[in-house]
Amino acid sequence: MRILFLCNKSPWPPKEGGPMAMNMLIGGLLEEGHEVKVLAVNTYKYHIAAGDIPARYQQKTGIELIGVDLRLKPLDAFLNLFTGKSYHVERFDSEKFRNRLIETLKANDFDIIQLETLFMCPYIPVVRKYTRAKIVLRAHNIEHLIWQRISAETKNPVKKWYLSHLARTLKNYEQKTVAEVDGILAISPGDAEYFESIMRNRKSKIENRKSKQREYPVSCIPVTDLPFGIDPARYGDEPEKAEFPSLFSLGSMNWIPNQQGIRWFLQNVWPDVHRQFPDLKYYLAGREMPEWIRSLAVPNVVILGEVEDAKAFLASKAIMIVPLFSGSGIRVKIIEGMAAAKTIISTGIGAEGISYTHGENILIADAPCEFFEMISICITDQALCTKIGKQARALVETEYNTGILIRKLLAFYQQLTG
Repeated sequence: MRILFLCNKSPWPPKEGGPMAMNMLIGGLLEEGHEVKVLAVNTYKYHIAAGDIPARYQQKTGIELIGVDLRLKPLDAFLNLFTGKSYHVERFDSEKFRNRLIETLKANDFDIIQLETLFMCPYIPVVRKYTRAKIVLRAHNIEHLIWQRISAETKNPVKKWYLSHLARTLKNYEQKTVAEVDGILAISPGDAEYFESIMRNRKSKIENRKSKQREYPVSCIPVTDLPFGIDPARYGDEPEKAEFPSLFSLGSMNWIPNQQGIRWFLQNVWPDVHRQFPDLKYYLAGREMPEWIRSLAVPNVVILGEVEDAKAFLASKAIMIVPLFSGSGIRVKIIEGMAAAKTIISTGIGAEGISYTHGENILIADAPCEFFEMISICITDQALCTKIGKQARALVETEYNTGILIRKLLAFYQQLTG
């Protein structure tokens, strides 16, 4: 098969959730002998120099990075309030990207055009005009839900109202646009059920109108869940080599939910933990660490910023803390932590989309007292941590293994193309 990936950011280097999830599929398809072409948005916030991408990767993927200006423009954001359109999506609609896409479609025949995230959906009309390839939306998240949850956690009333507006317009776009693709790859079973519910609701509205003119047959759009996958063999599972006890968080700190979660943990959980366990250290690692975190002077909180080798960092620490209260989709870093046989303490929202069992392969805590209890149990029972970590790795080996997921993806493509 020949697959064109339209990506909202470069899949290389695979150092954070989105690029890792995209690169997992790209690499898996290439290993199975399929042809892949990548067109990716290149922005000021996640800017990749073409020369930094390995030559072999460029040769295999034909990757092209197209500059798109995603900077927030106050006037555009204000005028958008009166359009009813999603400002998030509008920023990705680029004439430069559209023109390069047209050239690519004219010069090549593809079987599948895969849109990585909802933000690449503005290019659906171009794809329909220039090719008969099937369009697949890979939804990394239920996008509006992220902003809905961020809004719920926001105290400033003006900011809260604006974030609610962004969530509402994004939801409207999301629910309208998913009916325009040929197939949907959701990141989790729960997300797949959400998209299927949209289809059912649209079908019901059509039938209730009893109109002679039928809309696009949304009930026929296939939906399946395809989570993030990794090769567990690339991650060490030797907890005895880690610093025990130690706590750590690892993630892209330019993502608002991560910042909100860390702030909450430091304010509501860490003071009590530090009083009870004064020698315990909490390590914070991740790219684009904001200044407010870098300037913290909190006892035994070690600010590392971006680490050179995330796998080595994972292997060196014991207990992963994931204090997320907003966001959507699936947390790639949790899957990585599980593959590395780490004990993970997460909120229910943080672990959303993962087929976990509390107390068996992860520990769930949603309140400060629950986090304190789970941390206390872990640092006083190393054998329990080892057991939970090994069971977490077993879960990854059976349900989040790249090889298994690529076979599922190819079966889905075959269903669409016949």
